[in-house]
Amino acid sequence: MSKVILVINCGSSTVKYQLIEAVSETTIDGGVVEVSGDQGSAISQIVERCKDRDIAAVGHRVVHGGADFRDAVVIDDDVVKAIDACSNLAPLHNPNNLAGIHAAREKFPDIPHVAVFDTAFHATLPRRASHYALPAELAEQGMRRFGFHGPSHHFVTLKAAGFLDRDVHSMRMVSLHLGNGASACAVEWGHSTETSMGMTPLEGLVMGTRSGDLDPGVVLRLVREHDGDIDRVDQLLNRESGLAGLSGVSNDVRDIEAAAEKGDDAARLAIAVFTHRARKYIGAYAAAMGGLDAVVLTGGIGENSASMRQRILQRLDFLGLSIDDAANQDAGVSHESPVARISQPHSRVQGFVVKTNEELMIAQQTARLTGMHLENPGPIPIAVSGRHIHLDDETFAQLFGEGATPTHHADLSQPGQYACKEKVNLIGPRDRIDGVRLLAPLRSKNQVEISRTDEFKLGVDAPVRDSGRTRDSAPIVVEGPKGTVQLKEGLICARRHIHMHTDDAARFGVKNKDEVEVAITGGPRDLIFGDVLVRVSPAYKLEMHIDTDEANAAELPRRSDGQLVYADIDGFTAEIRTKKSA
Repeated sequence: MSKVILVINCGSSTVKYQLIEAVSETTIDGGVVEVSGDQGSAISQIVERCKDRDIAAVGHRVVHGGADFRDAVVIDDDVVKAIDACSNLAPLHNPNNLAGIHAAREKFPDIPHVAVFDTAFHATLPRRASHYALPAELAEQGMRRFGFHGPSHHFVTLKAAGFLDRDVHSMRMVSLHLGNGASACAVEWGHSTETSMGMTPLEGLVMGTRSGDLDPGVVLRLVREHDGDIDRVDQLLNRESGLAGLSGVSNDVRDIEAAAEKGDDAARLAIAVFTHRARKYIGAYAAAMGGLDAVVLTGGIGENSASMRQRILQRLDFLGLSIDDAANQDAGVSHESPVARISQPHSRVQGFVVKTNEELMIAQQTARLTGMHLENPGPIPIAVSGRHIHLDDETFAQLFGEGATPTHHADLSQPGQYACKEKVNLIGPRDRIDGVRLLAPLRSKNQVEISRTDEFKLGVDAPVRDSGRTRDSAPIVVEGPKGTVQLKEGLICARRHIHMHTDDAARFGVKNKDEVEVAITGGPRDLIFGDVLVRVSPAYKLEMHIDTDEANAAELPRRSDGQLVYADIDGFTAEIRTKKSA
Protein backbone atom coordinates (compact mmCIF):
# COMPACT_ATOMS: atom_id res chain seq x y z
CA MET A 1 0.00 0.00 0.00
CA SER A 2 1.41 3.40 -0.99
CA LYS A 3 2.23 5.92 1.72
CA VAL A 4 0.08 8.98 2.11
CA ILE A 5 0.69 12.48 3.47
CA LEU A 6 -2.18 14.03 5.44
CA VAL A 7 -2.19 17.82 5.03
CA ILE A 8 -4.09 19.85 7.61
CA ASN A 9 -4.97 23.55 7.36
CA CYS A 10 -6.66 24.41 10.62
CA GLY A 11 -8.80 27.55 10.91
CA SER A 12 -11.14 28.90 13.55
CA SER A 13 -14.37 27.58 12.01
CA THR A 14 -13.19 24.89 9.59
CA VAL A 15 -10.38 22.40 9.15
CA LYS A 16 -9.36 21.73 5.55
CA TYR A 17 -7.55 18.52 4.78
CA GLN A 18 -6.13 16.59 1.85
CA LEU A 19 -4.68 13.11 1.51
CA ILE A 20 -1.85 13.18 -1.04
CA GLU A 21 -0.01 10.11 -2.27
CA ALA A 22 3.65 10.64 -1.44
CA VAL A 23 5.21 9.28 -4.63
CA SER A 24 2.76 10.22 -7.38
CA GLU A 25 1.77 13.46 -5.58
CA THR A 26 -1.87 12.90 -6.50
CA THR A 27 -4.73 13.95 -4.22
CA ILE A 28 -6.77 10.89 -3.26
CA ASP A 29 -9.19 12.51 -0.83
CA GLY A 30 -9.91 15.79 0.89
CA GLY A 31 -12.53 18.05 2.25
CA VAL A 32 -13.59 20.61 4.81
CA VAL A 33 -14.81 19.75 8.31
CA GLU A 34 -16.73 22.27 10.39
CA VAL A 35 -15.32 22.99 13.83
CA SER A 36 -17.93 22.16 16.46
CA GLY A 37 -16.68 23.06 19.92
CA ASP A 38 -12.96 22.77 19.24
CA GLN A 39 -10.51 21.65 16.55
CA GLY A 40 -10.15 18.26 18.22
CA SER A 41 -13.63 17.24 17.16
CA ALA A 42 -12.88 18.11 13.55
CA ILE A 43 -9.57 16.21 13.66
CA SER A 44 -11.43 13.19 15.04
CA GLN A 45 -13.73 13.25 12.02
CA ILE A 46 -10.73 13.45 9.70
CA VAL A 47 -9.09 10.51 11.49
CA GLU A 48 -12.23 8.45 10.97
CA ARG A 49 -12.28 9.31 7.26
CA CYS A 50 -8.61 8.33 6.97
CA LYS A 51 -8.66 5.10 9.00
CA ASP A 52 -8.06 2.86 5.97
CA ARG A 53 -5.08 4.87 4.72
CA ASP A 54 -1.41 4.23 5.41
CA ILE A 55 -0.56 7.75 6.58
CA ALA A 56 3.20 8.25 6.66
CA ALA A 57 3.29 11.82 8.00
CA VAL A 58 1.13 14.84 8.71
CA GLY A 59 1.91 18.25 7.22
CA HIS A 60 0.50 21.33 8.96
CA ARG A 61 0.12 24.79 7.54
CA VAL A 62 1.43 27.32 10.06
CA VAL A 63 1.03 30.96 9.13
CA HIS A 64 3.76 32.70 11.16
CA GLY A 65 7.20 31.25 11.81
CA GLY A 66 8.79 34.49 13.00
CA ALA A 67 12.57 34.75 12.77
CA ASP A 68 13.14 31.22 14.06
CA PHE A 69 11.87 29.22 11.08
CA ARG A 70 13.32 29.77 7.61
CA ASP A 71 12.24 26.32 6.42
CA ALA A 72 9.76 23.55 7.12
CA VAL A 73 10.56 21.66 10.32
CA VAL A 74 9.66 18.40 12.04
CA ILE A 75 7.45 19.28 15.00
CA ASP A 76 8.53 18.58 18.57
CA ASP A 77 7.67 20.26 21.87
CA ASP A 78 10.24 23.01 21.36
CA VAL A 79 8.83 23.79 17.92
CA VAL A 80 5.33 23.99 19.40
CA LYS A 81 6.55 26.52 21.98
CA ALA A 82 8.24 28.62 19.29
CA ILE A 83 5.09 28.64 17.14
CA ASP A 84 3.05 29.67 20.16
CA ALA A 85 5.48 32.55 20.78
CA CYS A 86 4.56 33.91 17.32
CA SER A 87 0.82 33.84 17.99
CA ASN A 88 0.68 37.52 18.85
CA LEU A 89 1.96 38.25 15.33
CA ALA A 90 -0.82 36.24 13.64
CA PRO A 91 -3.67 36.15 16.17
CA LEU A 92 -6.24 35.01 13.60
CA HIS A 93 -4.13 32.06 12.50
CA ASN A 94 -1.37 30.66 14.71
CA PRO A 95 -3.61 29.74 17.70
CA ASN A 96 -5.86 27.75 15.36
CA ASN A 97 -2.87 26.17 13.61
CA LEU A 98 -1.54 25.12 17.02
CA ALA A 99 -4.88 23.70 18.09
CA GLY A 100 -4.80 21.49 14.99
CA ILE A 101 -1.22 20.42 15.73
CA HIS A 102 -2.06 19.44 19.31
CA ALA A 103 -5.13 17.46 18.24
CA ALA A 104 -3.39 15.73 15.33
CA ARG A 105 -0.32 14.78 17.38
CA GLU A 106 -2.62 13.21 19.92
CA LYS A 107 -4.48 11.23 17.23
CA PHE A 108 -1.31 10.31 15.29
CA PRO A 109 1.37 10.00 17.99
CA ASP A 110 3.67 7.57 16.17
CA ILE A 111 4.29 9.35 12.87
CA PRO A 112 6.19 12.56 12.15
CA HIS A 113 4.39 15.90 11.97
CA VAL A 114 5.85 18.74 9.92
CA ALA A 115 5.16 22.47 10.14
CA VAL A 116 5.29 24.34 6.82
CA PHE A 117 5.34 28.10 7.34
CA ASP A 118 3.75 30.83 5.23
CA THR A 119 6.71 33.02 6.14
CA ALA A 120 9.50 30.62 5.09
CA PHE A 121 9.47 31.47 1.36
CA HIS A 122 10.08 35.11 2.30
CA ALA A 123 13.15 34.36 4.42
CA THR A 124 15.20 35.54 1.42
CA LEU A 125 13.89 39.11 1.68
CA PRO A 126 16.85 41.53 1.55
CA ARG A 127 17.26 43.82 4.53
CA ARG A 128 15.98 46.81 2.59
CA ALA A 129 12.65 44.98 2.19
CA SER A 130 12.44 43.27 5.58
CA HIS A 131 13.14 46.27 7.82
CA TYR A 132 10.82 49.04 8.92
CA ALA A 133 12.23 52.50 9.52
CA LEU A 134 12.22 51.96 13.28
CA PRO A 135 15.00 52.02 15.88
CA ALA A 136 17.32 49.03 15.46
CA GLU A 137 16.45 47.51 18.83
CA LEU A 138 12.82 47.10 17.72
CA ALA A 139 13.86 45.02 14.72
CA GLU A 140 15.82 42.80 17.09
CA GLN A 141 12.57 42.31 19.02
CA GLY A 142 10.86 40.97 15.89
CA MET A 143 9.33 44.18 14.57
CA ARG A 144 10.25 43.58 10.95
CA ARG A 145 8.56 42.33 7.80
CA PHE A 146 8.06 38.58 7.31
CA GLY A 147 5.47 38.07 4.55
CA PHE A 148 2.85 35.33 4.14
CA HIS A 149 1.16 33.06 1.57
CA GLY A 150 4.66 31.70 0.85
CA PRO A 151 3.62 28.21 -0.36
CA SER A 152 1.10 29.76 -2.76
CA HIS A 153 3.48 32.35 -4.24
CA HIS A 154 6.18 29.68 -4.57
CA PHE A 155 3.85 27.17 -6.26
CA VAL A 156 2.25 29.50 -8.82
CA THR A 157 5.51 31.09 -9.94
CA LEU A 158 7.03 27.64 -10.48
CA LYS A 159 3.98 26.66 -12.52
CA ALA A 160 4.11 29.83 -14.62
CA ALA A 161 7.82 29.35 -15.34
CA GLY A 162 7.18 25.71 -16.24
CA PHE A 163 4.37 26.72 -18.62
CA LEU A 164 6.85 28.95 -20.44
CA ASP A 165 9.51 26.23 -20.32
CA ARG A 166 11.82 28.62 -18.52
CA ASP A 167 13.96 28.28 -15.44
CA VAL A 168 12.28 30.15 -12.57
CA HIS A 169 15.74 31.42 -11.59
CA SER A 170 15.92 33.35 -14.87
CA MET A 171 12.67 35.28 -14.38
CA ARG A 172 11.25 38.31 -12.56
CA MET A 173 7.61 37.83 -11.64
CA VAL A 174 4.90 39.48 -9.56
CA SER A 175 2.53 37.03 -7.92
CA LEU A 176 -0.85 38.20 -6.61
CA HIS A 177 -2.61 35.87 -4.19
CA LEU A 178 -6.08 37.39 -4.09
CA GLY A 179 -8.68 35.97 -1.73
CA ASN A 180 -10.13 36.79 1.66
CA GLY A 181 -6.47 37.16 2.54
CA ALA A 182 -4.48 38.89 -0.19
CA SER A 183 -0.82 39.58 -0.81
CA ALA A 184 1.61 40.49 -3.58
CA CYS A 185 5.09 39.08 -3.96
CA ALA A 186 8.07 40.05 -6.11
CA VAL A 187 9.78 36.79 -7.11
CA GLU A 188 13.18 37.68 -8.54
CA TRP A 189 15.33 34.88 -9.93
CA GLY A 190 13.21 32.34 -8.04
CA HIS A 191 13.35 34.09 -4.65
CA SER A 192 11.01 36.37 -2.77
CA THR A 193 12.61 39.82 -2.66
CA GLU A 194 9.54 41.91 -1.73
CA THR A 195 6.07 41.16 -0.44
CA SER A 196 3.10 43.23 0.64
CA MET A 197 2.31 41.63 4.01
CA GLY A 198 4.63 42.60 6.82
CA MET A 199 5.16 41.69 10.47
CA THR A 200 1.57 40.46 10.47
CA PRO A 201 -0.92 39.56 7.71
CA LEU A 202 -2.58 42.96 8.16
CA GLU A 203 -0.23 45.01 5.95
CA GLY A 204 -0.47 45.40 2.19
CA LEU A 205 -3.34 44.79 -0.21
CA VAL A 206 -6.99 45.33 0.62
CA MET A 207 -8.41 42.03 1.92
CA GLY A 208 -11.80 40.57 2.75
CA THR A 209 -12.02 42.01 6.26
CA ARG A 210 -8.50 43.42 6.76
CA SER A 211 -7.57 47.00 5.97
CA GLY A 212 -4.17 46.44 4.38
CA ASP A 213 -1.85 49.46 4.16
CA LEU A 214 -2.83 52.16 6.62
CA ASP A 215 -1.32 55.39 7.93
CA PRO A 216 -0.07 54.56 11.45
CA GLY A 217 -1.67 57.83 12.49
CA VAL A 218 -5.07 56.26 11.79
CA VAL A 219 -4.27 53.48 14.27
CA LEU A 220 -3.20 56.01 16.90
CA ARG A 221 -6.39 57.98 16.42
CA LEU A 222 -8.53 54.83 16.67
CA VAL A 223 -6.80 53.84 19.89
CA ARG A 224 -7.49 57.27 21.36
CA GLU A 225 -11.11 57.33 20.19
CA HIS A 226 -11.70 53.89 21.73
CA ASP A 227 -10.11 54.90 25.05
CA GLY A 228 -7.08 52.68 24.57
CA ASP A 229 -9.15 49.56 23.87
CA ILE A 230 -6.55 47.73 21.75
CA ASP A 231 -8.73 44.64 21.35
CA ARG A 232 -11.52 46.75 19.83
CA VAL A 233 -9.12 48.39 17.38
CA ASP A 234 -7.69 44.96 16.53
CA GLN A 235 -11.21 43.69 15.83
CA LEU A 236 -11.97 46.71 13.66
CA LEU A 237 -8.83 46.46 11.51
CA ASN A 238 -8.73 42.67 11.17
CA ARG A 239 -12.42 41.73 10.99
CA GLU A 240 -14.48 44.80 10.06
CA SER A 241 -12.41 46.57 7.41
CA GLY A 242 -11.23 45.68 3.90
CA LEU A 243 -13.84 44.86 1.28
CA ALA A 244 -16.47 44.28 3.95
CA GLY A 245 -15.86 47.66 5.57
CA LEU A 246 -15.63 49.58 2.32
CA SER A 247 -18.67 48.05 0.68
CA GLY A 248 -20.93 47.59 3.69
CA VAL A 249 -22.17 44.54 1.79
CA SER A 250 -19.89 41.56 2.33
CA ASN A 251 -16.32 40.34 2.20
CA ASP A 252 -17.27 38.14 -0.77
CA VAL A 253 -16.37 39.70 -4.13
CA ARG A 254 -19.32 37.97 -5.81
CA ASP A 255 -21.75 39.78 -3.53
CA ILE A 256 -19.94 43.09 -3.98
CA GLU A 257 -19.88 42.79 -7.78
CA ALA A 258 -23.61 42.00 -7.79
CA ALA A 259 -24.30 45.08 -5.67
CA ALA A 260 -22.06 47.23 -7.87
CA GLU A 261 -23.97 46.15 -10.97
CA LYS A 262 -27.13 47.44 -9.31
CA GLY A 263 -25.56 50.85 -8.78
CA ASP A 264 -24.32 50.53 -5.18
CA ASP A 265 -21.66 53.25 -4.94
CA ALA A 266 -19.97 51.81 -1.84
CA ALA A 267 -19.59 48.46 -3.59
CA ARG A 268 -18.08 50.20 -6.62
CA LEU A 269 -15.64 52.04 -4.37
CA ALA A 270 -14.59 48.77 -2.72
CA ILE A 271 -13.80 47.25 -6.12
CA ALA A 272 -11.93 50.37 -7.23
CA VAL A 273 -9.76 50.54 -4.10
CA PHE A 274 -9.01 46.80 -4.18
CA THR A 275 -7.93 46.77 -7.83
CA HIS A 276 -6.05 50.08 -7.60
CA ARG A 277 -3.97 48.80 -4.69
CA ALA A 278 -3.11 45.56 -6.54
CA ARG A 279 -2.13 47.41 -9.73
CA LYS A 280 0.01 49.84 -7.73
CA TYR A 281 1.98 46.96 -6.24
CA ILE A 282 2.65 45.45 -9.67
CA GLY A 283 4.24 48.71 -10.83
CA ALA A 284 6.21 49.13 -7.61
CA TYR A 285 7.60 45.62 -7.74
CA ALA A 286 8.52 45.90 -11.42
CA ALA A 287 10.57 48.95 -10.46
CA ALA A 288 12.10 47.24 -7.42
CA MET A 289 13.24 44.28 -9.54
CA GLY A 290 14.41 46.43 -12.44
CA GLY A 291 12.18 44.61 -14.90
CA LEU A 292 9.30 42.19 -15.25
CA ASP A 293 8.68 38.96 -17.16
CA ALA A 294 5.29 37.82 -15.87
CA VAL A 295 2.35 38.63 -13.59
CA VAL A 296 0.56 35.69 -11.98
CA LEU A 297 -2.89 35.90 -10.35
CA THR A 298 -4.19 33.21 -8.00
CA GLY A 299 -6.44 32.70 -4.98
CA GLY A 300 -10.23 32.70 -4.95
CA ILE A 301 -10.54 36.14 -6.57
CA GLY A 302 -7.54 35.83 -8.88
CA GLU A 303 -8.66 32.44 -10.20
CA ASN A 304 -12.40 33.12 -10.55
CA SER A 305 -13.14 36.79 -11.21
CA ALA A 306 -12.38 37.80 -14.79
CA SER A 307 -13.65 41.33 -14.15
CA MET A 308 -11.30 41.87 -11.20
CA ARG A 309 -8.37 40.53 -13.23
CA GLN A 310 -9.24 42.90 -16.08
CA ARG A 311 -9.42 45.90 -13.75
CA ILE A 312 -6.08 45.02 -12.14
CA LEU A 313 -4.15 44.39 -15.36
CA GLN A 314 -5.54 47.21 -17.48
CA ARG A 315 -3.28 50.17 -18.25
CA LEU A 316 -0.10 48.11 -17.82
CA ASP A 317 0.87 48.30 -21.50
CA PHE A 318 3.66 50.71 -20.55
CA LEU A 319 5.27 47.80 -18.67
CA GLY A 320 4.86 45.51 -21.67
CA LEU A 321 1.78 43.63 -20.41
CA SER A 322 -1.23 43.64 -22.74
CA ILE A 323 -4.22 41.66 -21.51
CA ASP A 324 -6.20 39.51 -23.94
CA ASP A 325 -9.84 40.21 -23.02
CA ALA A 326 -11.18 37.04 -24.64
CA ALA A 327 -8.54 34.81 -23.04
CA ASN A 328 -9.21 36.47 -19.69
CA GLN A 329 -12.95 35.88 -19.93
CA ASP A 330 -12.46 32.26 -20.95
CA ALA A 331 -9.69 31.44 -18.48
CA GLY A 332 -10.54 28.45 -16.34
CA VAL A 333 -8.03 26.64 -14.17
CA SER A 334 -8.12 23.42 -12.17
CA HIS A 335 -5.67 21.12 -10.42
CA GLU A 336 -5.59 19.05 -13.64
CA SER A 337 -5.01 22.11 -15.83
CA PRO A 338 -3.61 24.75 -13.45
CA VAL A 339 -2.28 27.44 -15.83
CA ALA A 340 -4.10 29.76 -18.24
CA ARG A 341 -2.40 32.54 -20.19
CA ILE A 342 -4.43 35.77 -20.31
CA SER A 343 -1.98 38.10 -22.08
CA GLN A 344 -1.94 38.85 -25.79
CA PRO A 345 0.44 36.85 -28.01
CA HIS A 346 2.67 39.88 -28.64
CA SER A 347 2.83 40.87 -24.96
CA ARG A 348 6.42 41.14 -23.77
CA VAL A 349 5.30 40.60 -20.17
CA GLN A 350 3.14 37.51 -19.78
CA GLY A 351 -0.05 37.39 -17.71
CA PHE A 352 -1.29 34.16 -16.13
CA VAL A 353 -4.02 32.74 -13.97
CA VAL A 354 -2.72 29.79 -11.95
CA LYS A 355 -4.69 27.44 -9.72
CA THR A 356 -2.78 27.45 -6.47
CA ASN A 357 -2.18 24.26 -4.51
CA GLU A 358 -0.74 25.08 -1.11
CA GLU A 359 -1.66 21.61 0.15
CA LEU A 360 0.52 19.97 -2.50
CA MET A 361 3.42 22.24 -1.56
CA ILE A 362 2.97 21.27 2.09
CA ALA A 363 2.82 17.58 1.18
CA GLN A 364 5.96 17.81 -0.97
CA GLN A 365 7.92 19.51 1.77
CA THR A 366 6.62 17.06 4.36
CA ALA A 367 7.54 14.04 2.24
CA ARG A 368 11.04 15.30 1.56
CA LEU A 369 11.68 16.43 5.10
CA THR A 370 10.72 13.04 6.55
CA GLY A 371 11.70 10.70 3.76
CA MET A 372 15.13 11.72 2.45
CA HIS A 373 17.74 9.67 4.27
CA LEU A 374 21.25 9.73 2.93
CA GLU A 375 24.39 8.24 4.31
CA ASN A 376 26.87 10.93 5.29
CA PRO A 377 28.36 11.98 1.94
CA GLY A 378 31.35 13.63 3.58
CA PRO A 379 32.61 17.21 3.94
CA ILE A 380 32.51 20.02 1.41
CA PRO A 381 35.76 21.99 1.10
CA ILE A 382 35.15 25.73 1.51
CA ALA A 383 37.31 28.37 -0.16
CA VAL A 384 37.22 32.08 0.59
CA SER A 385 37.04 34.04 -2.64
CA GLY A 386 38.46 37.56 -2.46
CA ARG A 387 37.40 40.39 -4.77
CA HIS A 388 38.39 39.75 -8.38
CA ILE A 389 37.53 40.55 -11.98
CA HIS A 390 36.78 38.63 -15.18
CA LEU A 391 37.26 40.46 -18.49
CA ASP A 392 36.37 39.96 -22.12
CA ASP A 393 39.00 40.36 -24.87
CA GLU A 394 38.01 43.90 -25.84
CA THR A 395 38.06 45.30 -22.30
CA PHE A 396 41.33 43.52 -21.48
CA ALA A 397 42.95 45.19 -24.49
CA GLN A 398 41.65 48.63 -23.44
CA LEU A 399 43.06 48.20 -19.93
CA PHE A 400 46.37 46.46 -20.71
CA GLY A 401 47.12 47.38 -24.31
CA GLU A 402 46.63 45.88 -27.76
CA GLY A 403 48.43 42.56 -28.14
CA ALA A 404 48.70 41.95 -24.38
CA THR A 405 47.75 38.54 -22.99
CA PRO A 406 46.96 37.44 -19.41
CA THR A 407 50.04 36.35 -17.47
CA HIS A 408 49.79 33.20 -15.35
CA HIS A 409 50.34 33.78 -11.63
CA ALA A 410 48.84 30.73 -9.85
CA ASP A 411 46.44 27.92 -10.64
CA LEU A 412 42.98 27.99 -9.05
CA SER A 413 41.17 24.98 -7.63
CA GLN A 414 38.78 24.70 -10.58
CA PRO A 415 40.47 22.93 -13.52
CA GLY A 416 41.72 25.24 -16.26
CA GLN A 417 41.28 28.46 -14.27
CA TYR A 418 44.13 30.60 -12.95
CA ALA A 419 44.92 33.88 -11.25
CA CYS A 420 46.84 36.42 -13.32
CA LYS A 421 49.66 38.79 -12.47
CA GLU A 422 47.55 41.60 -13.96
CA LYS A 423 45.55 43.74 -11.53
CA VAL A 424 43.10 46.63 -11.94
CA ASN A 425 41.69 49.42 -9.78
CA LEU A 426 37.97 49.89 -9.11
CA ILE A 427 36.72 53.47 -8.88
CA GLY A 428 33.33 54.12 -7.30
CA PRO A 429 31.34 57.23 -6.42
CA ARG A 430 32.66 57.24 -2.83
CA ASP A 431 36.11 55.63 -2.92
CA ARG A 432 38.40 53.29 -4.83
CA ILE A 433 39.88 49.81 -4.35
CA ASP A 434 43.27 49.19 -5.91
CA GLY A 435 44.97 45.94 -6.84
CA VAL A 436 41.99 43.78 -7.80
CA ARG A 437 43.32 40.61 -9.41
CA LEU A 438 42.29 39.38 -12.85
CA LEU A 439 41.21 35.74 -13.22
CA ALA A 440 41.54 33.87 -16.49
CA PRO A 441 40.86 32.55 -19.09
CA LEU A 442 39.17 35.64 -20.48
CA ARG A 443 35.39 35.39 -20.73
CA SER A 444 32.67 36.47 -23.14
CA LYS A 445 31.54 39.29 -20.83
CA ASN A 446 32.93 41.36 -17.98
CA GLN A 447 32.17 40.54 -14.36
CA VAL A 448 33.50 42.15 -11.19
CA GLU A 449 32.89 40.31 -7.92
CA ILE A 450 33.09 42.18 -4.62
CA SER A 451 31.86 41.79 -1.04
CA ARG A 452 29.28 43.86 0.84
CA THR A 453 32.10 45.67 2.66
CA ASP A 454 33.68 46.56 -0.69
CA GLU A 455 30.28 47.73 -1.92
CA PHE A 456 30.01 50.19 0.95
CA LYS A 457 33.57 51.44 0.46
CA LEU A 458 32.99 52.08 -3.24
CA GLY A 459 29.57 53.65 -2.66
CA VAL A 460 27.73 51.34 -5.05
CA ASP A 461 24.65 49.10 -4.86
CA ALA A 462 25.74 45.76 -6.31
CA PRO A 463 23.06 43.06 -6.54
CA VAL A 464 23.63 39.53 -5.23
CA ARG A 465 23.77 37.43 -8.39
CA ASP A 466 24.76 34.03 -9.71
CA SER A 467 28.03 34.17 -11.60
CA GLY A 468 27.39 35.11 -15.22
CA ARG A 469 24.10 36.89 -14.53
CA THR A 470 25.28 40.46 -15.01
CA ARG A 471 22.35 41.94 -16.91
CA ASP A 472 21.09 45.12 -15.17
CA SER A 473 23.77 44.80 -12.48
CA ALA A 474 25.76 47.75 -11.13
CA PRO A 475 28.12 50.01 -13.12
CA ILE A 476 31.75 50.57 -12.13
CA VAL A 477 34.84 52.34 -13.46
CA VAL A 478 37.81 50.01 -14.02
CA GLU A 479 41.33 51.44 -14.28
CA GLY A 480 44.26 49.61 -15.85
CA PRO A 481 47.83 50.58 -16.75
CA LYS A 482 46.87 51.45 -20.34
CA GLY A 483 43.42 52.92 -19.95
CA THR A 484 40.17 53.33 -18.04
CA VAL A 485 36.81 51.70 -18.88
CA GLN A 486 33.34 52.64 -17.64
CA LEU A 487 31.43 49.37 -17.32
CA LYS A 488 27.69 50.05 -17.60
CA GLU A 489 26.98 46.76 -15.82
CA GLY A 490 28.91 43.78 -14.48
CA LEU A 491 29.52 44.61 -10.82
CA ILE A 492 27.94 42.00 -8.50
CA CYS A 493 28.17 40.48 -5.07
CA ALA A 494 28.54 36.85 -6.08
CA ARG A 495 26.00 34.46 -4.63
CA ARG A 496 27.60 31.74 -2.53
CA HIS A 497 27.74 28.50 -4.46
CA ILE A 498 29.18 25.01 -4.62
CA HIS A 499 31.02 23.60 -7.61
CA MET A 500 30.31 19.88 -7.88
CA HIS A 501 31.55 17.23 -10.26
CA THR A 502 28.71 15.05 -11.54
CA ASP A 503 29.96 12.20 -9.33
CA ASP A 504 29.81 14.47 -6.26
CA ALA A 505 26.27 15.56 -7.13
CA ALA A 506 25.17 11.92 -7.26
CA ARG A 507 26.85 11.23 -3.93
CA PHE A 508 25.16 14.21 -2.25
CA GLY A 509 21.80 13.53 -3.89
CA VAL A 510 21.51 16.95 -5.56
CA LYS A 511 21.61 18.30 -9.10
CA ASN A 512 22.47 21.46 -11.00
CA LYS A 513 20.70 24.61 -9.72
CA ASP A 514 19.45 22.99 -6.51
CA GLU A 515 19.81 25.15 -3.41
CA VAL A 516 21.29 23.85 -0.18
CA GLU A 517 22.34 24.86 3.30
CA VAL A 518 25.86 24.15 4.51
CA ALA A 519 26.74 23.96 8.21
CA ILE A 520 30.07 25.06 9.62
CA THR A 521 30.65 23.46 13.04
CA GLY A 522 33.51 22.80 15.41
CA GLY A 523 35.22 26.14 14.88
CA PRO A 524 35.12 29.37 16.87
CA ARG A 525 31.60 30.15 15.59
CA ASP A 526 29.03 27.64 14.32
CA LEU A 527 27.05 28.95 11.37
CA ILE A 528 24.72 27.69 8.65
CA PHE A 529 25.00 29.27 5.20
CA GLY A 530 21.63 29.24 3.44
CA ASP A 531 20.59 29.74 -0.20
CA VAL A 532 23.76 28.12 -1.54
CA LEU A 533 23.50 27.41 -5.26
CA VAL A 534 24.71 24.02 -6.54
CA ARG A 535 26.52 24.16 -9.88
CA VAL A 536 27.22 20.76 -11.46
CA SER A 537 29.59 20.00 -14.33
CA PRO A 538 32.01 17.18 -15.19
CA ALA A 539 34.63 19.94 -15.44
CA TYR A 540 34.21 21.05 -11.81
CA LYS A 541 36.02 20.03 -8.64
CA LEU A 542 34.06 19.89 -5.36
CA GLU A 543 34.37 23.22 -3.55
CA MET A 544 32.11 25.85 -1.98
CA HIS A 545 32.94 29.51 -2.61
CA ILE A 546 32.09 32.30 -0.16
CA ASP A 547 33.32 35.87 0.02
CA THR A 548 35.46 37.48 2.69
CA ASP A 549 32.53 38.98 4.61
CA GLU A 550 30.88 35.57 4.90
CA ALA A 551 34.13 33.97 6.00
CA ASN A 552 34.63 36.65 8.64
CA ALA A 553 31.09 36.10 9.94
CA ALA A 554 31.95 32.45 10.60
CA GLU A 555 35.55 33.26 11.64
CA LEU A 556 36.82 30.86 8.98
CA PRO A 557 40.42 30.44 7.83
CA ARG A 558 41.18 30.50 4.11
CA ARG A 559 40.44 26.77 3.93
CA SER A 560 37.83 24.82 5.91
CA ASP A 561 35.07 22.24 5.51
CA GLY A 562 31.27 22.30 5.71
CA GLN A 563 28.49 19.73 5.89
CA LEU A 564 25.43 19.67 3.66
CA VAL A 565 22.38 19.78 5.94
CA TYR A 566 19.50 20.99 3.80
CA ALA A 567 18.46 20.99 0.18
CA ASP A 568 15.86 22.84 -1.90
CA ILE A 569 15.24 20.36 -4.70
CA ASP A 570 12.98 21.13 -7.67
CA GLY A 571 11.84 24.18 -5.72
CA PHE A 572 10.84 22.19 -2.64
CA THR A 573 12.55 21.82 0.71
CA ALA A 574 14.16 18.75 2.22
CA GLU A 575 16.39 18.21 5.19
CA ILE A 576 19.25 15.84 4.49
CA ARG A 577 19.54 13.68 7.58
CA THR A 578 23.12 12.52 7.75
CA LYS A 579 24.23 9.51 9.74
CA LYS A 580 27.42 10.12 11.67
CA SER A 581 30.00 7.37 11.46
CA ALA A 582 30.71 5.48 14.67
